[in-house]
Amino acid sequence: MSKPSHGRPSGGGKAASGRVRIIGGRWRGTRLDVPDAPGLRPSADRVRETLFNWLLPALPGARVLDLFAGTGALGLEALSRGAAAATLVERDPALAAALRATAARLPGGEAAQVVQGDALAWLPAQPGGGYDLAFVDPPFAAGLWDAVWPALLPKLAPGAWLYVEAPRDTPIALPADWLRHREGGTREVSYALYRHRATEAVPTEPAPSQPA
Repeated sequence: MSKPSHGRPSGGGKAASGRVRIIGGRWRGTRLDVPDAPGLRPSADRVRETLFNWLLPALPGARVLDLFAGTGALGLEALSRGAAAATLVERDPALAAALRATAARLPGGEAAQVVQGDALAWLPAQPGGGYDLAFVDPPFAAGLWDAVWPALLPKLAPGAWLYVEAPRDTPIALPADWLRHREGGTREVSYALYRHRATEAVPTEPAPSQPA
């Protein structure tokens, strides 16, 4: 049975249909459908507000990947606030269809590409370095974080940003070149924003001048 790809733990309830909204940018106030899917709990407004305040300087023109999209609240919020393009990957066919319908009714929604498929199966065929920002919020019960990194990280550009959401106290093990920029949490959830430390080019010493 296909599981929703943007799930949350059941504690604390789930968002009712029609209560998720885009909270900033050109699509501010747009309502996003929340289908009655087990385990589907989009990021809370307060968490998203905090996250996108952190990301404000990074969004204009960014190429975004929302890897476990669910309602699309993260990927569409990024587009609303200035990202150039967003790819939203969602395994559940009904949720993917809802994402396409939402994008179709938004002015400029063609900047959102919806992919219906398994994220870990889809990633290997993508070109390297193609994204400036990725959102990783997989189904909590599946424990996919360690499986995602080898497939995802090569697809991110040098200096890219990476947002990770997980159950509280879940260890997140990223390579040393990913630095934690900011972090926060609720009673149930930990969230953090990481930045890739791009390798700086070593300056080349000028060749010694030759005597005339």
